[in-house]
Amino acid sequence: MADHLHVFTFKDGLLARIAHDLRLHAGRVTIVRDAAQVSVRVAADSLTVDGAMEGGQLRRETLSRRDRGKIETTVRREILYAARHREIRFDGRVEADEGERLRVRGELELLGRRRPLSLSLERTAGRLRGSVTLRPSEWGIAPYRALAVALRLQDRV
Repeated sequence: MADHLHVFTFKDGLLARIAHDLRLHAGRVTIVRDAAQVSVRVAADSLTVDGAMEGGQLRRETLSRRDRGKIETTVRREILYAARHREIRFDGRVEADEGERLRVRGELELLGRRRPLSLSLERTAGRLRGSVTLRPSEWGIAPYRALAVALRLQDRV
């Protein structure tokens, strides 16, 4: 089975009503579990826009190909600096295996900065699934702003 990693962004600001919450996915992600060790590698230049999130549903048709391309370029060049920081890394260890749940603690490296990160994963149909909320500012990433700060992203993904 393929490894999947989705990133959700959330709009904010005075013009939020004309913006979109987005779902992106990592095109090149590797997740390896070897006994208690867990490692995740994401190519920073592989994040692409799936579409806009509306009412909890993915709407692929909401954004044009051109808009998706602009967003992807902005993410790679102005947010993740993918040419300089090619890989996003997580290295952790399973702290507790509770049958259907795993608790993992480790460090996430993003833009050359390492910070502690803990997550809970659930076993479902032979797969592990989990989610975690990150505050990009903890890794030195300022919330993206446009249109004289009237449109911005929340400090969470």
